[in-house]
Amino acid sequence: MANDKNQPPSGEPPQDENQIIAERRGKLARLRESGPAFPNDFRRKDLAAELQRAYGGKTKEELEAVKPSATVAGRMMLKRVMGKASFATLQDMSGQIQIYINNDVTGAETHEAFKHWDLGDILGVEGMVFRTNKGELSIHAAKLRLLAKAVRPLPDKFHGLADMEQRYRQRYVDLIVNPESREVFIKRSKIVQAIREFFVARDYLEVETPMMHSIPGGAAARPFKTHHNALDMELFLRIAPELYLKRLTVGGLEKVFEINRNFRNEGISTRHNPEFTMLEFYEAYQDYRYLMDLTEALLKEIAQKVLGTTTLAYQGVTVDLGRAFDRLTMAEAIAKHNPRYPLAELAKPEYLKIALAPFDIEVFPTDGVGLLQLKLFEATTEDKLVDPTFIIAHPVDVSPLARANDANPAVTDRFELFITGREIANGFSELNDPEDQAARFTAQAQAKEAGDEEAMYYDADYIRALEYGMPPAAGEGIGIDRLVMLFTDSPSIRDVILFPQLKAEEI
Repeated sequence: MANDKNQPPSGEPPQDENQIIAERRGKLARLRESGPAFPNDFRRKDLAAELQRAYGGKTKEELEAVKPSATVAGRMMLKRVMGKASFATLQDMSGQIQIYINNDVTGAETHEAFKHWDLGDILGVEGMVFRTNKGELSIHAAKLRLLAKAVRPLPDKFHGLADMEQRYRQRYVDLIVNPESREVFIKRSKIVQAIREFFVARDYLEVETPMMHSIPGGAAARPFKTHHNALDMELFLRIAPELYLKRLTVGGLEKVFEINRNFRNEGISTRHNPEFTMLEFYEAYQDYRYLMDLTEALLKEIAQKVLGTTTLAYQGVTVDLGRAFDRLTMAEAIAKHNPRYPLAELAKPEYLKIALAPFDIEVFPTDGVGLLQLKLFEATTEDKLVDPTFIIAHPVDVSPLARANDANPAVTDRFELFITGREIANGFSELNDPEDQAARFTAQAQAKEAGDEEAMYYDADYIRALEYGMPPAAGEGIGIDRLVMLFTDSPSIRDVILFPQLKAEEI
């Protein structure tokens, strides 16, 4: 069996990549001399997976009796040359299929040309589907064409593209050589599709709102700034679509959703990328309790559609989306997961300050009970919420767009959903009182003037919209990237974003 030039015999040093590229450029130059080197007149009719489904259960004799034909195209991933016969494995968007080339059917001239083609080249094949003596479903090539020459070699088939940063930078190569990476992004697409189907089935209207804002709003975050030359004005990439979506509920679009790209000029981590995808949805005449029920139903439906089960495995931990999600206040969650903090004591500001003392957390004299609970929750409890848990009753201080609770105005009718210690969703009954909202915007603007770069701006047009009358409503945002991480058992957000933001590569 002859060796492919990309895989040197055992004991020989690997070829220098520049040398391989030079050899391949030489082959490409010779191809150009004989006609179009990158033809576009081959039409694929079959996919590898379709052929496996149609004929995978057929015996060698059954296939010989029917003699089914197939026309496939794909990238050559494996190649074995054996004198008058050769084998290759082609990979397309659906999977892989083996092809068989010989002098008798394929032709000696075409077979000889094939021997000089390289791994990574894209081929088109027409032929008969059969099963080899070893039982491999294959296509006996009657026609074989080189459709696109790969000038650069694929990574060594024994080691693949193992360096994670290289996989993120060269996602195109990662997708070629790592089937598990392709599967993540196939699932991501299916998750987004399942989300759309869920909301459309409930009469929600999918909408699009601006990605460039004159006033950033809808979240407490530092925005990216840009400049519009024609208008000579500063603009911001959106940090959230929330205020525009709520304007639509004022206008009578009472059930809306948007799958949107957001941009936040903040840190990068395994959970944060400066550009990320969110689902946001709003429904008039509903409250945050309704949203929690709806969110449970959404996650269960996605899991069932995409994975076929509501039981997930994430980084060695089992997560059951089929059970009722826990619903706890911050104080209840702290006490449940940290028995050293008695629930009754967590309502006392002085106790909370003492409890926070061992942590490197700044406490201000103006911090109320709710804010102190939030700081203790983030320090001691958040990462322990493995099972799906709604944390409810967030303090007004950190919820400038949420409706205050009627019984306890110090907290809001708001929740955050945590799974595997990560925030997945944030929702609340909407604040539709224009005077209350204006007062909260004023407080945020004052905080910004005092140096809080993540505090919100005062949005006068949004207040004007509320003054026309916004119906009582509930709204929610769900992080698509973190949801995909959960559903694909991916440890980093970079694993589920096709082209994550990275530091500029030094050349």
